[in-house]
Amino acid sequence: MREISTYPLRLPKSLKDEVAKVAKRDGASVNQFIAIAVAEKISALKTEEFFAERTKGVDLDAFRAILFRSGGEPPRSGDFKM
Repeated sequence: MREISTYPLRLPKSLKDEVAKVAKRDGASVNQFIAIAVAEKISALKTEEFFAERTKGVDLDAFRAILFRSGGEPPRSGDFKM
């Protein structure tokens, strides 16, 4: 079972009211909706970090040369590195 902690969250009333409407429409509690929204944001940030890390040191000129070479050739040995 997951460990649960509580956090007193302060939201402007207008935002809390909108969250309540959307959560109800989604069939979730306000707490569930906020937890899912936070998880989605964390996932998006981690995905951004992953791709930023993967693109470090990329040779864009070589990429473009491979991408736009004529003849529809299949990838050659050394076209990409993992």
